[in-house]
Amino acid sequence: MASETTAGAIAPVANDQGVIWGFSSAQLAALGVLVAFLATAPFFLYPVFLMKLLCFALFACAFNLLIGYVGLLSFGHAAYFGMGGYIAGYTAKAYGFTPELAVLVGAAVAGFQGWIFGWIAIRRQGIYFAMITLALAQMIYFVCVQAPFTGGEDGIQAIPRGALFGSISLYSDMNMYWFVAAIFLAGFLMIHRIIHSPYGQVLKAIRENEPRATSLGYRTDDYKLVAFILSATLAGVAGGVKSLVFGIATLTDVHWSMSGEVVLMTLVGGLGTVFGPVVGAAVIVTMQNYLAEMGAWVTVIQGAIFVTVVLAFRRGIVGEIANLLRVKL
Repeated sequence: MASETTAGAIAPVANDQGVIWGFSSAQLAALGVLVAFLATAPFFLYPVFLMKLLCFALFACAFNLLIGYVGLLSFGHAAYFGMGGYIAGYTAKAYGFTPELAVLVGAAVAGFQGWIFGWIAIRRQGIYFAMITLALAQMIYFVCVQAPFTGGEDGIQAIPRGALFGSISLYSDMNMYWFVAAIFLAGFLMIHRIIHSPYGQVLKAIRENEPRATSLGYRTDDYKLVAFILSATLAGVAGGVKSLVFGIATLTDVHWSMSGEVVLMTLVGGLGTVFGPVVGAAVIVTMQNYLAEMGAWVTVIQGAIFVTVVLAFRRGIVGEIANLLRVKL
């Protein structure tokens, strides 16, 4: 990390200084809307659909931490999402781990995996970084096809939800929803805290001009590696929770197309915005859920949305709204 003499060389951006805990007034209002939605949504929407949405929203937020605030485009984040799901599902089913412990173990394995892969990948930039992450993720995919504990093409089925802390049963959809909502909110606030900390300011400086950050004494590779590990760990948390919600962990979660979906969610919502990945995940998951009867045409619609966003709304939904209102979201 940076030496003491250079630690304050990159000052925080004035607009990032918030009212409470780093939140600007606009962000605080948006957070209030988000919390209100989390508290009331299960009473008028299907809880399982909401849990799926929150799992992917946390996955997209974790991905956004890397691409939106460090500028590193990973095409292999499905490896951490899927591995977190496999480990959490296996430990819950084979060893009888409680759900919170299974998710923690899944996240720890995903974080360790991120440490190894990040150490290899961050030595390159741009398209080379993206291709390395994709290649490493494909290796994980083929490991999951062959490894006995994953169940191969059948996956791990009938994963028990268990009891939270050994006492609160999560077999009720409502109980499981509050568990998922709490994890999502904790992950979301953790990411917000990271990007508004002095460490987060250095990440933004690296994103804007890495040679300048290096010239100021920051060991940029160390900062990027830590961000990579944090992003992989949170992706593992999302994957672990998803496997408990649906009771199954399959190859779909480690497939390269899952990495493409999280890129799409982040771009649609707004790259480099705090709330953008949440909105992007909501749009894509809702579309997949309610347009499922259209079959393969959903993919065509997703492609059309991606092209439209890239060509006409490069800031994404939240980014365009923030630009229109001249606030940071």
